[in-house]
Amino acid sequence: MSNEKTVSNHYLHGDLLQAIQSAIAKSGKTIDNVTVEDLASVDEFHIGGRFATKNLLSQLNFPEQHHILDVGCGLGGAARFVSSNYSNHVTGIDLTPEYIDTGRVLCEWVNLENDITLHHGSALSMPFEDEMFDGGYMLHVGMNIADKNLLFKEIFRVLREGATFGIYDIMRMEKGELTFPVPWATDGTISNLASPKQYRHALIDAGFEVSRENNRRDFALEFFKKQRKKVEANGGPPPLGLHTLMKESTPIKINNMVDNIKASYIAPVEMIAHKSKKI
Repeated sequence: MSNEKTVSNHYLHGDLLQAIQSAIAKSGKTIDNVTVEDLASVDEFHIGGRFATKNLLSQLNFPEQHHILDVGCGLGGAARFVSSNYSNHVTGIDLTPEYIDTGRVLCEWVNLENDITLHHGSALSMPFEDEMFDGGYMLHVGMNIADKNLLFKEIFRVLREGATFGIYDIMRMEKGELTFPVPWATDGTISNLASPKQYRHALIDAGFEVSRENNRRDFALEFFKKQRKKVEANGGPPPLGLHTLMKESTPIKINNMVDNIKASYIAPVEMIAHKSKKI
C-alpha cells in the first residue's frame, strides 16, 4: 500500500456526512439553516480551529475575487470561511475521498458550491495549470508529507508571480520520543514532522521568499486549556466537534498531542512565503 493511501485511510470515517447531519440535528439546526460558523467546530481540523484560521488569513491579505488554493483542504472548512469572508473563489485538494465528497455537500448546504471547488488528489502532483492561483495556504498538512521539497515546488508551480502562501503546520521543535496516537497519525509510519528550519530550506529551494515565522505554542496550550474547561463546565463536548471526525479516539489523540506540545517536542507554527515577481 502506498504512503498516500495509508494517509488517506487514516482519516477515513466511513459515515461522516450522516454523522455530521445527526450532530447538527442534535444542535437544533437543520441542513436548511446551518451556517458556515455552525460547521466550524468540525470542519476546521487543526489546532485552534477557526481562531487559528482567522489569525493566519489576517496576515495573507488576499484581495477580493482572487483565486485561492487550499492545499490539504479536508472538509473545506477554511475554504468556506475564506470564500464567505473575503469574497474569493477557493479551490481545494485533499487525499481523502470521503472528506472531498462530504465537503462538497457542506458547500451546498451553505450555498457556496459555486464559489468553492474541491478536488480529490495529491498535493505532490496537482491537476492544475502552471500559475493558476493568486495565493494559497495549507493548515496542518505537512505532517503527513515526507517530501517537503517536492511539496513546495509543486505549490510554487501553480502560484502566480507575486502570490502569498501561508502555512500553519505542526513542526518538530526539539528531539524526543513522541507519544502516539495523535490526530494526524496512529504511529510514526505516516508522521513526517520537520523543523521550521527544514521548512524554510524547502521553501527557499522551491523559489519562495519567507517573510514571517510565528511559533504558536502558547496559543495552542491556552486554546486546549479553555476547551477542556468548557467541556467540563458543560458536562461533555457539544454534539458537533472534532470528535465527530475522530470518534472514540478523540480524547487520547488530543491529550497525546497536548503532552507532546508541553514537552516542547512539537508546536504549531505559522510561516508566510512569497513567490516574488521576476525583475
